[in-house]
Amino acid sequence: MIKILFLAANPSDTARLGVAEEYRAVHRRIRESELRDLFDLRQHGAVRVKDLHPYLLQYRPHILHFSGHASSANEIILEDDAGRSRPVGIRPLGRLFSILKDEIRCVVLNSCYSQPQAEEIARHIDCVIGMSEAIADADAIDFASSFYLALGYGRSVKTAGPSTPVEVLG
Repeated sequence: MIKILFLAANPSDTARLGVAEEYRAVHRRIRESELRDLFDLRQHGAVRVKDLHPYLLQYRPHILHFSGHASSANEIILEDDAGRSRPVGIRPLGRLFSILKDEIRCVVLNSCYSQPQAEEIARHIDCVIGMSEAIADADAIDFASSFYLALGYGRSVKTAGPSTPVEVLG
């Protein structure tokens, strides 16, 4: 069983993203695929910084997927207790993955300008996907749904994604 943890954050002080639509598209594509019974997809939205570590411990995912925004400093944005933006620094995120690297085989950062964080995470995780530039919401959803459909038909992580501003590391 391949465990996928889909985490999303769309803080109230950021532009609205289709994170629920992205999850729906990913779920639909996995269910349509030939190998659908090999995947266990779990989801949490409105993810806060303090949620990240417990979710990784609880679910022990093989694939961690993040849907949301990134800051101008190339940091993914989660939420604070009031639902507002809270950037996650590159180094603290890298440290988290250095500790919890045992089961995680792939991290997908489906947010604009997430490549620097992807590079840091790739020091500890086999394969990381991050966006090297801005990506439109519809394109992010298309990427995610195509990526998981390809995995569901037996493609490797490195060959599953369509042609988008993506960096595959590892």
